[in-house]
Amino acid sequence: MDLVVVTGLSGAGRSTVARALENVGYYVVDNLPQTLMVTMAELAFASGGAGRRTAMTLDVRSRAFSTDLLGAVADLRVRGFQPRVVFVDASDDVLIRRFESVRRPHPLQGEGRLADGIAAERVLLANAREVADVIIDTSLLNGNQLRGRIEELFVTPEQTLHVTALSFGFKYGLPADADLVVDMRWLPNPHWVPELRPFSGKDPAVSEYVMAQPGAVEFLDQYAAVVAMATDGYKREGKRYLTIAVGCTGGKHRSVASAIALASRLGSRGIPTTVSHRDLGRE
Repeated sequence: MDLVVVTGLSGAGRSTVARALENVGYYVVDNLPQTLMVTMAELAFASGGAGRRTAMTLDVRSRAFSTDLLGAVADLRVRGFQPRVVFVDASDDVLIRRFESVRRPHPLQGEGRLADGIAAERVLLANAREVADVIIDTSLLNGNQLRGRIEELFVTPEQTLHVTALSFGFKYGLPADADLVVDMRWLPNPHWVPELRPFSGKDPAVSEYVMAQPGAVEFLDQYAAVVAMATDGYKREGKRYLTIAVGCTGGKHRSVASAIALASRLGSRGIPTTVSHRDLGRE
């Protein structure tokens, strides 16, 4: 059975994740009390068919919410289930802006400030974040990008290591969900080549320029080999998703070309790899 448990901070995109999972064929049970997780999993398994792909979302607004998600997941595993836990997160500043834009209070805010409610929820969900198989930071993602990320991860139920090569710009901050970070700022920047500046690393001229720099091809070849050597270990440890963040200054030229090239090398080694560009178009 393909079982997914979704939780995370209010305002971080949990409901968007739930809808995206429905779109790729999951039966989604919203706002389920943790005490009913095992019962729901057993009912879904017994029903067969669509129930064999089930997602449960947990919400701190539920009166039956418990902070012991670790225990609930362990109980599922004792019963023979292998749940994947997805945790959606975002920075405090982004969460505050989202709540203010819809003019509603945080569910744990009480008589305090929005920041107080967010801080209280982070404490409640600390253990849930620790047990998560996938952490998705939505600070820089819109709804469509978040749905696309879920579709990349869950469109098929294959139990394999799925890699995302994510280009980004250091000036916009490190991706919070990165497992590995590759810094490509040691290569000359196409930004300073007038005829290349308007284009991105997706364009052949920019890609050829980046890959023609001394050491670029050798570096990516060897980095792909290192990742390939680690994949069996990741699988043994139960890790199914690996995000390799490939960065340059602005996330437009070097990182984009390098992420595409790295994904191609990993794919040729039989490692499913998706390319995503976080900051392309932000300049």
